[in-house]
Amino acid sequence: MTVPEELVARSNALGADPRNTNYAGGNTSAKGSTVDPVTGGPTELLWVKGSGGDLGTLTEAGLAVLRLDRLRALVEVYPGVEREDEMVAAFDYCLHGRGGAAPSIDTAMHGLVDAPHVDHLHPDSGIALATAADGAALTKECFGDRVAWVDWRRPGFQLGLDIAAVKAANPQAIGVILGGHGITAWGATSMECQRNSLEIIHTAEKFLAERGKAEPFGAVVPGFAALSEKDRLSRAAALAPVVRGLASTDQRQVGHYTGSEVVLEFLAREKLAPLAALGTSCPDHFLRTKVRPLVVDLPATAPLEDVVARLKELHAEYRTEYRAYYERHATPDSPAMRGADPAIVLVPGVGMFSFGKDKQTARVAGEFYVNAINVMRGAEAVSTYAPIAESEKFRIEYWALEEAKLKRLPKPKPLAGRIALVTGAGSGIGKAIAERLAAEGACVAIADLNADAAAEAAQGIGGPDKAVAVTADVTEAGAVQAAVDATVLAFGGIDLVVNNAGLSISKPLLETTERDWDLQHDVMAKGSFLVSQAAAKAMVAQGIGGDIVYISSKNSVFAGPNNVAYGAAKADQAHQVRLLAAELGGHGIRVNGVNPDGVVRGSGIFAGGWGAQRAAVYGVPEEKLGEFYAQRTILKREVLPGHVAAAVFALTGGDLTHTTGLHVPVDAGVAAAFLR
Repeated sequence: MTVPEELVARSNALGADPRNTNYAGGNTSAKGSTVDPVTGGPTELLWVKGSGGDLGTLTEAGLAVLRLDRLRALVEVYPGVEREDEMVAAFDYCLHGRGGAAPSIDTAMHGLVDAPHVDHLHPDSGIALATAADGAALTKECFGDRVAWVDWRRPGFQLGLDIAAVKAANPQAIGVILGGHGITAWGATSMECQRNSLEIIHTAEKFLAERGKAEPFGAVVPGFAALSEKDRLSRAAALAPVVRGLASTDQRQVGHYTGSEVVLEFLAREKLAPLAALGTSCPDHFLRTKVRPLVVDLPATAPLEDVVARLKELHAEYRTEYRAYYERHATPDSPAMRGADPAIVLVPGVGMFSFGKDKQTARVAGEFYVNAINVMRGAEAVSTYAPIAESEKFRIEYWALEEAKLKRLPKPKPLAGRIALVTGAGSGIGKAIAERLAAEGACVAIADLNADAAAEAAQGIGGPDKAVAVTADVTEAGAVQAAVDATVLAFGGIDLVVNNAGLSISKPLLETTERDWDLQHDVMAKGSFLVSQAAAKAMVAQGIGGDIVYISSKNSVFAGPNNVAYGAAKADQAHQVRLLAAELGGHGIRVNGVNPDGVVRGSGIFAGGWGAQRAAVYGVPEEKLGEFYAQRTILKREVLPGHVAAAVFALTGGDLTHTTGLHVPVDAGVAAAFLR
């Protein structure tokens, strides 16, 4: 293998195990010689994981490639620790050719350490030693002289110089523990470097297990133990919209719920409050989890209304304390304060809610806090947990380099941070709507009676960070509530509901049975009512508004032949739009409708027999039905599922913020169905 191929293989192997490092955390490098295409002579290069990459999924495209001689020459012009941030821009002048990915802040560490291969990782066991009050002494006890200690320093050029100096002074060492941060290991070959990294991680794990005390978090507090799974999930679903609404005070957030044993055990123990107040330490953890979490200080069995009231009080206190934290440490050139809402909310007996700008960010924040819990357990088992100082946390959170990285992010999509539930979304119009909402940035719950179709549609959109499948019979109140609960547990809340589930029975009045009538109304009229009711309850609890959209029909205002059950059910849906728009507007919830017609191609209803029935009514071949519908319209254009999806986006995408109670025709122009 080539040097970069070998580096990618090592990176993937290390990144595949979360015990070695967190998502997108740490970096790896390799040095090697290649022919300079300009001089024809040999040149030494450094390949290093670029900024923002993830070791587990790293490819060669994610490597930054630098000239080693130029990188090391920066030592001669280094202006000192007070101006070390300037060195990041200097890395660009060291790139080889196009340079690959953007160099990260840790590039200096890899280039200045005199070893062919270097790994910098964030294992829980290593950070536990790094954050112990007597970490240097424990490192000596654990490793002897095989691993050295480096005092805390914010990542940057000076830290690279520090590690290089420690390695030079300790030629027998295979790596270092970085105070408050993580580990760095090195080796003469890629395999040796990987072995040394794993030796440090596994030796630290064994040391903590053998040397540590049994209950590092203290005793279980009466009333704070985990609830049964059924009660825990029920309470989590009830609390999720409330918590998300609070966490979205400054900016709308997507949520993630974690009820793992690691979390629940921590929340039940007597050291929960004091340890949580200390916050996380590793810079990668801290940037995702903020300075500290919000911790509910009520027992798991407290009445739900008491927990909600206390959450609101604690949230107000958190925002006040966060502003004070900012003001304590901000300097005239600090970036403006960002959001003051918590990224992590801990509820004893229930679990953890984590938040971010999208589902992946929210999920990873929760994963990082689980890492932090493991770190605290390890540090407390052998010593006292002592993370980096609050002032240092502020220097990282409001780092000019971090601010610049945030400003380089692409502009959010119109529905970024929005959470949608679309019924009947396993196929046809519903699937097209779900795909469009997801493409515009929303997280989507695909609800359908057909579980396989829902799962396939969700997977096609991108999987659980973008879409989840929910099996739902909209005629059953319990099933509808379960679908809404599944949505809020998956994404933290609900902002946008599309009542699309439907079927159609085309029969003359004298042939329409009571069962036909009931089924048609149960699915569309009753189903829409149940879904809107359950979703509105969650939206009201969130307190940040929302959208409900009904996919009604041209038939809600136009009287066609042989269509009494379907047309009446659609008219019911159409009036629900007007009724709910009037009722829910005070909560900032807008209710609108879309009236399609003639959606033949790609329609689940037409494929299920409705097309054949309508073709028979109009006396045309079924395969010509779409053309027939198009020719009877003013525009002479066929309507497709994507056109209906476009109307839903138009109503919810941000431009029609003052519109509610509206029905938008998507029928290519049917004069008889013009709204009056």
